[in-house]
Amino acid sequence: MKQNPLSEPTFYILLALSNEPLHGYGIIKKVEEMSEGRMVLAAGTLYGVIENLKKNKWISPVEGEKGSKRKVYQITKEGYLALMEDYHRMKALFYVARNVLEKGEDEK
Repeated sequence: MKQNPLSEPTFYILLALSNEPLHGYGIIKKVEEMSEGRMVLAAGTLYGVIENLKKNKWISPVEGEKGSKRKVYQITKEGYLALMEDYHRMKALFYVARNVLEKGEDEK
């Protein structure tokens, strides 16, 4: 499944949902925690990305408690595969960059 690289917010949201279903505010807090404060999602950004993820069938809503207004989302198999593909893409980039940059340090 060849795809374009995921945006940073998309990657973090899928990553946040990879271990447990979460509602919007839970996703925001989990992303902030995982990124050590480097990624702080605004509500508009979060819900825009969530809409795209639902369209791609990479996340789906979880049936919530009756009367609860919170929407809880979970990653789908397709979403997990997209996340893993982008993880492997970035991992390969890291190794190439490390090899080039460390070689360059040796020459300086």
